[in-house]
Amino acid sequence: MNVRTAAALVVGQVLRHQGSLSSLLPEMQSKVPERDRPLLQELCYGCLRWQPQLALYVERLLDKPLRAKDSDIQALLLLGLYQLIYTRIPDHAALSATVDGARALKKPWATRLINGVLRRFQREREALDEQLQKYAVFSSAHPRWLLDALKTAWPEQFDALIHANNNHPPLTLRVNSRAVGRDAYLAMLAERGIEAQPTPYSEVGIQLANPCDPTGLPLFADGGVSVQDEAAQLAAPLLELAPGQRVLDACSAPGGKTGHILETEPGLAQVVALDADPRRLERVEENLARLNFQANVVSGDAADPDSWWDGQPFERILLDAPCSATGIIRRHPDIKYLRSPGEIAKLVALQARLLDRLWSLLTPGGVLLYATCSVMPDENSAQIEAFLARQPDAICDHLDVPWGMGQTAGQQILPDATGADGFYYARLRKA
Repeated sequence: MNVRTAAALVVGQVLRHQGSLSSLLPEMQSKVPERDRPLLQELCYGCLRWQPQLALYVERLLDKPLRAKDSDIQALLLLGLYQLIYTRIPDHAALSATVDGARALKKPWATRLINGVLRRFQREREALDEQLQKYAVFSSAHPRWLLDALKTAWPEQFDALIHANNNHPPLTLRVNSRAVGRDAYLAMLAERGIEAQPTPYSEVGIQLANPCDPTGLPLFADGGVSVQDEAAQLAAPLLELAPGQRVLDACSAPGGKTGHILETEPGLAQVVALDADPRRLERVEENLARLNFQANVVSGDAADPDSWWDGQPFERILLDAPCSATGIIRRHPDIKYLRSPGEIAKLVALQARLLDRLWSLLTPGGVLLYATCSVMPDENSAQIEAFLARQPDAICDHLDVPWGMGQTAGQQILPDATGADGFYYARLRKA
């Protein structure tokens, strides 16, 4: 399949809220030649990273809006603009290939439209930029509701937060300390000419200077290293793991934190990796197999323990809660388009239900670590404050750590343009 056609189909489905990049792109990758797969990923991710801005261009350049059933043509227009503005693809090649995409979609009527819109953009870009620059949605490439929410929550950090969200994320590795030391692994990378540096806060983290296919890195196939952002690597140390503990990793897929738990403490009595999606649990099992670890992988709803719990309490529970993922927009730029204020309110209700139900599974003196990859206070510090008000036997630890910002409850990390993703942690101890 033509790579622009494939990209238009993926972006069009996202525009129709029929899936996310994570769910749609892998299948589409198999339909294009292997040499075109990096370009397909770049076009899809880049187009949706800048979608709020590109959509305003299209709105000004079209004489009348496209019909809903022509979201694939809308996607081709966005993709054409993205190539002209943000890639090194020669303009003539971007134009002709994007126009050809309409023919491949069996919509030859759109070829003249696409050609006309993109050529008009080339002629009028300077005037369009002058008109649109005054709109925050255009200059920030964020939807208005998200801009308002971020500015209200983080007024002092707002500009840096927007900048980080629009940046490409770094590739960060987690070294399996049971297989190799971090310094030794850095030396292996240096021998191969791969520039890398240790992460400042995770003792097992390494950030590569340039992203690459991790499957080709030394020891990756044998479980010596895994891909995991530094912020996510902070979960296992916060659990205060010790031999003999029974640990629940609720909402565990795809299994990165499960693997890190097993790497951190080999003497655990049992690790239960729970997730409600059986298909995503396959990823957990694949990751554990690569690491050569075993866990009790269970399909079940963490909010309904009666359907899966064996009645034996846990000394440690990690609740990596479903959230808005507003801390990892740079990794999943379609979040800007797919999320809405109403959806966040539903997530807040779900998080509260998960906290209440899982709390009853924890032994006295045990620890529940609440984590999200969100930067929204309603999902984080406000959520934990409300939980503490409901649960008189819950104590929120003060986290004496060198990273993030202390909140009224818990610790918030905001995404850094060159460092960690946005994350939130609260360590709750049962009295």
